[in-house]
Amino acid sequence: MTIADLDEIQGRVFPAGRSTQNLVGGASPIQCVHFAAGNVTLEPHGGQVPWHNQEQEEIYFIVEGRAEMCLGEERRILTSGQAVYIPPGVYHQLTNAGETPCRMLYIYGPAGDIAHWRQELSGDLPRAGLEAPPLPEGARPQRAGKPEAGENQEKD
Repeated sequence: MTIADLDEIQGRVFPAGRSTQNLVGGASPIQCVHFAAGNVTLEPHGGQVPWHNQEQEEIYFIVEGRAEMCLGEERRILTSGQAVYIPPGVYHQLTNAGETPCRMLYIYGPAGDIAHWRQELSGDLPRAGLEAPPLPEGARPQRAGKPEAGENQEKD
């Protein structure tokens, strides 16, 4: 039996103020072809999965906290217990809108490499309104700057 234990998966810290632990795929002991899943903790006051798109379809499920979800031209607040479907190719961003950490689970399929992780770690993430479509009106800004030295450390 293969088990992934969040207490044993330290994961990776990203410059936009979040940590990600792979439950299925990536550094996880569980590997699947058809989907990947993980646990993400967004730091209080703006920790973020920055504006990006990808080929896979995806679901974000808010486990605890509240976050601003931008999807294409739409923007709304999600709270614990809510899930959102993200169609392939649609730009999206999730930003912690609270004073405490926001925890969410992602599931995407098929499994595979996610370019925006590499782009964010290298400081090459397409910027909203410049190399990527603009964020919806009123959205919190994209955190897409170059990472600080030592900030893109993997802790697996």
